[in-house]
Amino acid sequence: MVSEVKQRVNATKPALKKNASESSKKKDSEISDEKKTAKSKDANIQTKFGPIGIKKEDQLWSRAVLMTGVLVIVIVMKWKKTNEITWVSRQDTVTKSKQPLICSTAFLDEINKFEGCRMKQCGRFVMDGLFVENQIDTLLGIFQKGLQFGHSSGGASILDLHSGALSKGERFINVFSNPETQNLWSEAELAFYTDAKETIRRAIIENFGLQPEAIHLTSPTFFSRMNENPAKTIHDEYWHPHVDKETYETFHFTSLLYLSDYGSEFQGGRFVFVDGDNMNRTVEPRRGRVSMFTSGGENLHYVEKVTQGTRYALTIAFTCDSRHAIPDPHIH
Repeated sequence: MVSEVKQRVNATKPALKKNASESSKKKDSEISDEKKTAKSKDANIQTKFGPIGIKKEDQLWSRAVLMTGVLVIVIVMKWKKTNEITWVSRQDTVTKSKQPLICSTAFLDEINKFEGCRMKQCGRFVMDGLFVENQIDTLLGIFQKGLQFGHSSGGASILDLHSGALSKGERFINVFSNPETQNLWSEAELAFYTDAKETIRRAIIENFGLQPEAIHLTSPTFFSRMNENPAKTIHDEYWHPHVDKETYETFHFTSLLYLSDYGSEFQGGRFVFVDGDNMNRTVEPRRGRVSMFTSGGENLHYVEKVTQGTRYALTIAFTCDSRHAIPDPHIH
């Protein structure tokens, strides 16, 4: 009897094993199908949104913002760790102070396309004595006439006598489109302004060894007023390190004529060249002082925040490309 039972049990074992095996395979197949379905869903999600449900275009922007942030931090940290010297002091009267520089490759390649502007060396110059006191008073008076009709609510106001742009609150107005200010300046005042521009143009031609008719006035050329008021818009944030050629594509030569004195009329507001030898070189503004330099990457710079008083200046830009030349201001 026992022997017979054993025989029956042994006879059913293969069937049980077969059934168990088939059941296991079926479950494995179902699990596999579920995994495939889940993977398919994940694939669809990733294609549309990327990992963690973030759209791919948002990922790219996020990475760009992150990389830009890191780059800015690195530049700022490097710039702040550099040594600093006063290259030209307000107390000093300089006939001419110069610093030759190796041109940035991109700037040299571009400027050498223009025959009269071909250069082997870039640089920067500072000159006192190009203007006398009454000339500075007249130029400052021209600017202040415009400021009666508008100024920035932040720390930086500008007036462009060529386009008519004038800061007002958090925007710009066109003084030439308003009948009240359309002919605010006399022909004599505009002629005086043009003569000042020509004085600086001739100095740039001589200092950089250019052909007499090689450079042309370009836009933007403008008066600026800076004070300690906090910035209201990005136009008020003048203190960031930058290269003029990258900010304004038309620039080849930048000049600044200072209309107020550092130390006595305002604090902060020095002009700082950030050089590749880990040395920042500052120019302290002085009434009548002219700073001129090539606008390429060799002259990375910024203006310190004005902490007290008011800083006035006139920025005049020149280009070697006659297609970007602008006319002198005129009566409208």
